[in-house]
Amino acid sequence: MGASLNKPDGRAGRSRHRPMGEINVTPFVDVMLVLLIVFMVTAPLLTVGIPVDLPKTRAGQISANAAPLVVSIQEGGEIYLQDNAIAEEQLIPRLTAVSEANPDVRIFVRGDRAVSYGEVVELMGRIQTAGFERVALVAQLPDDG
Repeated sequence: MGASLNKPDGRAGRSRHRPMGEINVTPFVDVMLVLLIVFMVTAPLLTVGIPVDLPKTRAGQISANAAPLVVSIQEGGEIYLQDNAIAEEQLIPRLTAVSEANPDVRIFVRGDRAVSYGEVVELMGRIQTAGFERVALVAQLPDDG
């Protein structure tokens, strides 16, 4: 009882394989999942800034399309534009230069909890007087613990 490896027409050998017409997306999905995990881990590490003890509020978050400019005022009265310390009299000219004369740019003002309300409002007033219409305060959401 032997098995014959010959084809019915008498030819011996292997059958010819046709090229596969489908694209295997499994490696692509694997790479995308790895990149997603890498970006999820590294994204929180990329947010650097001046340490400011922000007040907490339950107000909703603001959604913005473009990256806003951030002006921070620390407990000692030091003012920062983004991450750079700046003199108080240099703030408005620097904001104008950075925004490229675009008064529609969103500016977030971050005030330390220890800074008086008057100082923060005065800073916001100076920014609005310079022609910037979209000035907003930044606060942290409270911990529900």
